[in-house]
Amino acid sequence: MNFFVLNVLLAILWMAINSNFSPASLVVGFLIGYLVVGFAQPLFGGSGYMARLWYAVYFALFFLGELFRSSFRVAADVLRPKLRQNISPAIVAVPLDVEGDFSVTLLANVISLTPGTLTLDVSDDKRVLYIHSMYGGDDPDAVRREIKSGLERRVLEVTR
Repeated sequence: MNFFVLNVLLAILWMAINSNFSPASLVVGFLIGYLVVGFAQPLFGGSGYMARLWYAVYFALFFLGELFRSSFRVAADVLRPKLRQNISPAIVAVPLDVEGDFSVTLLANVISLTPGTLTLDVSDDKRVLYIHSMYGGDDPDAVRREIKSGLERRVLEVTR
């Protein structure tokens, strides 16, 4: 049973019962539905939905933090008069622990959305991601470690 769909249906039912179809009512209904699904989940067999939803919220907050941090770094480097000394671009191969099309695509898109990095390609066996990094020339291993310990780890938490 897909508990997320059940949660959304309970939120819509909440809105219909209250005759209030506002975004605030949807959020309240979703939270109430989340509690109902949490209590009912052991009856239908656990799926990890409760934990994955929190991981998804944590992932979104982590990604926003990374987005702001990298945006400020790129903006500061672009606005500096000595631009060439600060930037050392490189193409870095990152071995992947994520499996499946959805997980690889999510990771690749999140990397591309972060300023200063761009996903170039995925190997045919989906085990290596090729990334262009503005700051990878000095230490490509640091770029690999940052992606593996940051974004990839959190993608694994959300998708497993």
